Amino acid sequence: MSKGITSYLKIIKSAINGEEFDFTKINLRKAIVLLSIPMMLELCLESVFAVVDIFFVNKFGKHAVSTVGLTESVITIVYSIGIGMSATATALVARRVGEKQIEEASRAGAQAITIAIVISLLIGILGFAFAEDILRIMGAEPEAIKMGTAYCQIMIGGNVSIILIFLINGIFRGAGNAAIAMKSLWIGNIFNIILDPLLIFGIGSFEGFGVTGAAISTTVGRSIGVLYQIYHLKNQTGVLKIQSKHFIPDFKLIKSLFEIALPATFQFIIASASWIFLAAMVATYGSEASAGYQTAIRLIMFFILPAWGMSNAVATLVGQNLGAGLPERAEKSVYLTAKYNAIFMLLITSVFFLFAEPLVGVFIPETETNQMKYAILSLQIISSGYLFYGIGMVANQAFNGAGDTTTPTWLYFIGFWLFQVPLAYLLHTQTSLGVVGIFIAIPIAETLMAIAAFALFAKGKWKQVKI
Repeated sequence: MSKGITSYLKIIKSAINGEEFDFTKINLRKAIVLLSIPMMLELCLESVFAVVDIFFVNKFGKHAVSTVGLTESVITIVYSIGIGMSATATALVARRVGEKQIEEASRAGAQAITIAIVISLLIGILGFAFAEDILRIMGAEPEAIKMGTAYCQIMIGGNVSIILIFLINGIFRGAGNAAIAMKSLWIGNIFNIILDPLLIFGIGSFEGFGVTGAAISTTVGRSIGVLYQIYHLKNQTGVLKIQSKHFIPDFKLIKSLFEIALPATFQFIIASASWIFLAAMVATYGSEASAGYQTAIRLIMFFILPAWGMSNAVATLVGQNLGAGLPERAEKSVYLTAKYNAIFMLLITSVFFLFAEPLVGVFIPETETNQMKYAILSLQIISSGYLFYGIGMVANQAFNGAGDTTTPTWLYFIGFWLFQVPLAYLLHTQTSLGVVGIFIAIPIAETLMAIAAFALFAKGKWKQVKI
């Protein structure tokens, strides 16, 4: 085996094992790989929850798939809060770690956890109480509402596991310990994969809970992942030393967290809400179109998340290097990662164009020809903008890592709500394209947003952000 291959294998092993490095000093290419690998695996594993659920739920037909897909579209708001809080924690923890202020990094992480628990409890109560109304507003058919209300109640009611698993992973990522974040998803997914068929279909005399079983297994799996995270926080694994004293309310720090978290959360809510509107538009074409689109979206998210992993690596590198007073090194890390992400996204685009039918066929029965047709169409059209999407997400995560969560929030608002949603509406209502018009609007908007994001990044104002 050549020295080069041996060297790469050692880096991969170090990344998975979670060995500690000073990311303000080591070779940037090595730093990107060390952070990206566990982050890629982490996010791929997060998407496995939805992919596993949709695989088993497909056995119950189009109404079940539509219900799960529409619920997941609403749950993306919860994801948005979790990701927004996670981005905030990553930025603050990374900046303090770069400054070698480990005590303050630990305090920031603890205060973020407290805020997240309060928010998730409020969402859980409202979501459980109004689950049926949520599905109705989303355009679900009566049979789908009947089948999926309990599923929706459990998923939204148990949202604390979603928010915390994102947030605590963000804390570990900010400290440069992405391996713990990855392993928490491993554990959660193992339990989900085991529990899903048991709770959905039953075993022996136990008949199972049907679609509701998917919600129970997913929530339980994520909760076990959170317990694993808490164990490592309590036992002081890695750089962070979070202790009970760090949870004592620090209102100045809480104010700083909110100042960063609010635009960061709105940033992802803006994006998620636009996807909800698109899903609702597609649902007007019936359960077959909705189910096909939702299946394609899950495939898209599964394959795109490694690119998000590389983007998250940028957030850590930018935060820590700005904290260490190395803005040029932070900038270089962004350009390198954007290059790697572009190559990866081109590869995925090719896969979707060449193998769309067999990929979709894994989840949709051959007899559901219309559902498969919609899935293939949406998969190929949406993925046509992947190259720019991959570059844009790196730029946006660079802003977030620097603590400038406002710039990408405005980009998302303009790109999604002033362009993508209106364009999708016009194309599917005012032209003969129909549902295809909705699909086409997505890559057009993503491309324009990516160009705008990198143009703003090149101006360099993010280097002066103080947090």
